[in-house]
Amino acid sequence: MINRKNNYSGHRGFTVYKPKASGTTKTGGLAGDDQTLPPVTKNSPIQRSNQGHPFRFRGHDRSRSGASAVSSDKLRIMCLGGLEEVGRNMTVIEYNKEIVIIDMGLQFPEEDMPGIDYIIPNVSYLKDKKDWIKGVIISHGHYDHIGGIPHIMGEIGNPLMFMGKMTAGLVRKRHQEYKTAPTLKIKEIDDSTRLKLGASFELEFLRVNHSIPDCFATIIHTPVGTVIHTGDFKIDFTPVNDKPADLNRMAQLGAQGVKLLMSDSTDSTHPGYQVSESYIGEEMGKIFEKIEGRIIIGTFASQLSRVQKILDLAARFGRRVNLQGRSMNSNVEVAHQVGYLKFNPKILVEDKEVNKLPDNKIIIIGTGAQGESNAFLNRVVTGEHRTISLKKGDTVLFSSSVIPGNERSIQNLMDQVVRQGARIIHYKMLDIHAGGHAKQEDLKLTMRLLKPEFFMPIEANHYMLRAHADLAEQVGIPKENIFIADNGQVVEFKKLSNKVVGSLTKEKVITDYVFVDGLGVGDVSDIVLRDRLMMSEDGMIVIIATIDTHTGDIIGNPDIISRGFVYMKENRDLIEKTRMRVKKIVKDKNPMTAADDDYIKNKIRNDIGQFLFNSTKRRPMVLPVVIKV
Repeated sequence: MINRKNNYSGHRGFTVYKPKASGTTKTGGLAGDDQTLPPVTKNSPIQRSNQGHPFRFRGHDRSRSGASAVSSDKLRIMCLGGLEEVGRNMTVIEYNKEIVIIDMGLQFPEEDMPGIDYIIPNVSYLKDKKDWIKGVIISHGHYDHIGGIPHIMGEIGNPLMFMGKMTAGLVRKRHQEYKTAPTLKIKEIDDSTRLKLGASFELEFLRVNHSIPDCFATIIHTPVGTVIHTGDFKIDFTPVNDKPADLNRMAQLGAQGVKLLMSDSTDSTHPGYQVSESYIGEEMGKIFEKIEGRIIIGTFASQLSRVQKILDLAARFGRRVNLQGRSMNSNVEVAHQVGYLKFNPKILVEDKEVNKLPDNKIIIIGTGAQGESNAFLNRVVTGEHRTISLKKGDTVLFSSSVIPGNERSIQNLMDQVVRQGARIIHYKMLDIHAGGHAKQEDLKLTMRLLKPEFFMPIEANHYMLRAHADLAEQVGIPKENIFIADNGQVVEFKKLSNKVVGSLTKEKVITDYVFVDGLGVGDVSDIVLRDRLMMSEDGMIVIIATIDTHTGDIIGNPDIISRGFVYMKENRDLIEKTRMRVKKIVKDKNPMTAADDDYIKNKIRNDIGQFLFNSTKRRPMVLPVVIKV
């Protein structure tokens, strides 16, 4: 619903104000609607003051939320993910039974999560508060910020969503794969958009830079002060196909007063300033000049600024470009459609044409620089790719940094590349990768400009949050005003005697993992994962016993199947001893009672499990099967 009135009524509506030269204000609409709102006037509840502050309330005291508000009204902030890992980012901001959500990301599985595709935030806290949710803001289009949308939106009532044009394209493209998910109600925004969501929240957006275009920090004006959520960001004065971050606006916001800054901590342990993407393009150009053979580049599919520079260099050096990987092709298609990637489509070449071109006329861009098993580069070196194989004279560029935990996979991949005659260039040899996150000096500059009273590091592992907190202390933020929270831990702000007091409470909401495994969402529990790990470490043994229904006597010998535990032909003695023990377990039951399936299964599971451990010092999963005839 769009509220067209000059006064705000109800909590479900929102109003968008975007100043236009014509004197009218137009929204981007929902799903392409084109709608006109009244111009912002001096009688409007939101207006620009002479002092330049974007918001002044009419009939709405910042210390209150409606006529019935009392001083006990609290601003509550909690992250349902993103404070103990890189990924699963989702922030909930709540005031007086109104909620704004920022991001709904996924997290990729860890080594002890076999078979899991990815993990999404647990939204149990929100399920009985659907009518409180006034809107969802998406900061940018990376999967750790948008990956949970298809699974979560239906669970929380499918509220309105607000995001940049590029992000909207990526979200819509991904959402097409989920046929049962609700149709999203997306409103596109830019850095001139202003929103009022419910009675408590008024939002602006600040353009920031990252490794993908159209990234925004969210500025949330609340009854207790202004909260700024940076999303993923870096400071790049010469970004590719994007506007630089508006440092002047940051300084203005700092002068007006920022109550809480929630800031990206992913690169908080790295000293210095982040390198500009334009500089990386220049360095890659110097490399391309010297290469005569094929150029194969491994990077992230979401690194669209990098892809743009590679496309520019391909045109400059007269090479065609072949895109590899479903996600790479999809992202490039969306970015080109919305105008963020600029290139002549004729520069692209299909797989079947790659081997027909001279080696010095082709560049191949694909995924897999992290050593992912199913990605393009790994399929090439293992000979599984249908059209591309490595040969002498190829140059492979690893145009991404190493994500912690992937070191061994990347090293194995590099070994195989070199064995097949190709040359490797990676980011430690030459500047061919720029990160998408602010480093220490960038983070300190951001805090100096915004001058927050309170600070909360977000979007990283705990030790990165600690490092960012140390930086905040260095720039003068009092230690007691820095909140290092865990997932689900509630940060609270309330007014006491005309002063806003913030605190990191002991309250925690549920943030347990929700696993996505194939088509199943949330149906894989910790117990299932434990069983998978047990089988992956020590294997399993299946024991099949056939029992007479009336007497409970065992019929014949039990059948035994071993998988991942021992090779049965080489361990006949152990298998035979196990078989005899099973016969004894069944025989030792009370002969006057009928066979009790559960008793026999538990007895086999416990006794045989202990016997096998004593014999082998391994703990295979024991699966007893009782057949009654």
